[in-house]
Amino acid sequence: MNEQIADFIKEQTAATICCIDTEAQPYCFTCFFAFNAEEGLIYFKSSSNSKHALLIRENARVSGTILPDKLNKLAIKGIQFNGEVLDPKHLLCRDASFFYNKRHPLAIAMKGEIFTIRLSAVKLTDSSMGFGRKIIWERNESGGLFVAYK
Repeated sequence: MNEQIADFIKEQTAATICCIDTEAQPYCFTCFFAFNAEEGLIYFKSSSNSKHALLIRENARVSGTILPDKLNKLAIKGIQFNGEVLDPKHLLCRDASFFYNKRHPLAIAMKGEIFTIRLSAVKLTDSSMGFGRKIIWERNESGGLFVAYK
C-alpha cells in the first residue's frame, strides 16, 4: 500500500462505514478500527446482531471514510475507501483479533465479533500536498496492488 495512505490510516482510530440494506438504501455507522497495511485490511468490532452486521451478511460490499482524529479546519485531509467484508473463515481473517485487540486492548472485555474489510480502493485527499492533490491506491483484479496519483 502507498506509504502516505498507510501512515495516515495508522494514525487514526475511527471510521464511518456505509453498507446497503435490502432495498438498496445506504446505512452508515461509525466504529473504532485497526489497520493491516501489508494486506490492505481494516478490522472493526461490532455486535453480531447489530443492524449493520446483519446488512453486511446480506451484502458484503462497503465504503467508508476516515477523517483525522484531530480536525484542522484549514486543511482538508481524509480517506475514502471501498472494500468487501470477508467471511470470518477467510484466510486473511486469521489475525483479525490480534490486530484489533493490539490496537484497542480494552475491547477484549467487550462482547462482539471482529469484521475484516479487504480494501479494494482508497483515495487520500490532502490539501497540504497542494490544492486538489489526491493519492489513489487500488487492488488490481489478480489481487496485486498499484497506486495512481492525481
